[in-house]
Amino acid sequence: MLRKLFAIALVCYFSQHASAKGLPDFTELVEKQGPAVVNISTTQITRNAQVPGIPNLPPGDPFLEFFKRFSPPMPRGHETHSLGSGFIISDDGYIMTNAHVVSSADAISVRLTDKREFKAKVIGVDKRTDVALIKIEASGLPKVVQGDPNVLKVGEWVLAIGSPFGFDSSVTAGIVSAKGRSLPQENYVPFIQTDVAINPGSSGGPLFNMKGEVIGINSQIYTRNGGSMGLSFAIPIDVAMDVATQLRATGKVTRGRIGVTIQEVTQELAESFGLNKASGALISGVETGGAADKAGIQVSDVILKFGGKAIATSTDLPRVVAATRPGSKVTLQVWRKGAIKDIQLTVGEMPDETRLAQGGGKPGSGPGTGENVARLGLVVSELNAEQKNELQVKGGLVVEEVKGAAARAELRAGDVILAIGNVAVRSLEHFNELLKQIPKGRNIALLVRRDDAVSYIALKLDEK
Repeated sequence: MLRKLFAIALVCYFSQHASAKGLPDFTELVEKQGPAVVNISTTQITRNAQVPGIPNLPPGDPFLEFFKRFSPPMPRGHETHSLGSGFIISDDGYIMTNAHVVSSADAISVRLTDKREFKAKVIGVDKRTDVALIKIEASGLPKVVQGDPNVLKVGEWVLAIGSPFGFDSSVTAGIVSAKGRSLPQENYVPFIQTDVAINPGSSGGPLFNMKGEVIGINSQIYTRNGGSMGLSFAIPIDVAMDVATQLRATGKVTRGRIGVTIQEVTQELAESFGLNKASGALISGVETGGAADKAGIQVSDVILKFGGKAIATSTDLPRVVAATRPGSKVTLQVWRKGAIKDIQLTVGEMPDETRLAQGGGKPGSGPGTGENVARLGLVVSELNAEQKNELQVKGGLVVEEVKGAAARAELRAGDVILAIGNVAVRSLEHFNELLKQIPKGRNIALLVRRDDAVSYIALKLDEK
């Protein structure tokens, strides 16, 4: 009897505890904020006849003529349609969405939750952040309230409203999985990662916190089957609103640029440069005549702060620089040759199209080595005059063979070694002299050119 009463008491306790803690109630949030979310449908017109399934063949190839002759072309004026989401940010009809939702559209239609439909025009598109601003002719519209994504906490409940697969005003909820995520080829957005179910058609819709404030734009998902797998990424609303403000004012976005190539500081590279922890952005290349070059930034510098903002990882630097207005004067804190140095720099402007210098090298001849080079597991040779001219360098060594430590560090035959740390390599003899100064078992950083890319590679000298 006592055991039964005890069991009943436990059930009552946990029932009361569960109701007290409970799951969040989103009903009021959806009722208040739902009307500010819109469905966006776009139409794209194919103006030239296209043949589906034609392989990428050069002009004049006989197989190209074969495919054109026997494959039915699409008719001129063929229309394709796509769906997306958006949300109203002002009561006079400005709407925010993703750039990929509207960038290729010939016609845009916006449908509100009260079933009214409007034709929309594009005010501006920024593909670098995947943010677009469009406008409908209306007034007195419901609008969202902007929140602060900087105070958002991992584990916090969030809610998305959108039109996945065309199902208007669909509501999904989850938690914040991470903040400040970097995605491949996305250098200017510190994404908010959530496990909220986002599917095709949800792109451009808002992500709300529990206060009913928009803290992001749902932009991308990670998936292997085309559907939600619990990995969704949203653009922080402060980043998006900065873009929208510029698009509304000028139709384009102006960003800062300093003209450097950077890479992550690994623990091995940090040790080789004398840093006490792996942080900052390592400079592996400086654009001639760029802002960094004019300020005296050097290859092998590690940028620790930019304008007072700490650079924890290399991915932080492009975002901070891009958010700085061109012409601004900032102070950089850099690690150079074992000491911290402050450098004044005037930020340049990022062009619409970024052009990278091209170059290339050929393997040299006459391989050489030495006791110290052998410690790296390398066989190298000096560049000849023609190769130096082609690469526009005064010295350097071509890697002929790799083994041991070099192979483990993934150096390859054909790589060109330009420097050890911040010291340019002039010759094979100079290279051996530099290696003599490095203790056995110590990590060193080699500045290596591979094809058109230059980066540091860390490797440890064999102790034997």
